[in-house]
Amino acid sequence: MALALDEARAALETDDVPVGAIVLDAAGEVIGVGRNERELRQDPSAHAEIVALRQAAWKTGDWQLVDATLVVTLEPCVMCAGAILSARVPRVVFGAWDEKAGAVGSVYDVLRDRRLNHTVEVIAGVEAEASAALLTDFFRDR
Repeated sequence: MALALDEARAALETDDVPVGAIVLDAAGEVIGVGRNERELRQDPSAHAEIVALRQAAWKTGDWQLVDATLVVTLEPCVMCAGAILSARVPRVVFGAWDEKAGAVGSVYDVLRDRRLNHTVEVIAGVEAEASAALLTDFFRDR
């Protein structure tokens, strides 16, 4: 989570919402790194999770990340939850809850919906205070 928090802080340099993500392989090696880049790229899909998943798929040469763990500072939204399911990621670790747009337990619970073709192990609240503080400070300044 420390690496994901570093990525979240780096997003501040481009005036993006401070969310960071990393993807780890089965051995715990980083294979994908991402931060929110919507403002930087003027791309509505450039969420930290999507950026990190794309990098991991490119690095492994496989869009199916069946042995990966995604670590992200904020609970994924519906778009990102869909990408996580599509990539067959088996485990997600996240920091702060997103009570307005979260899709991993707060508003929706897409990743653990048994009606879908893939479910994900979710570990929530890791470094939640640090993750939430970055977001609170960012939005307070606006």
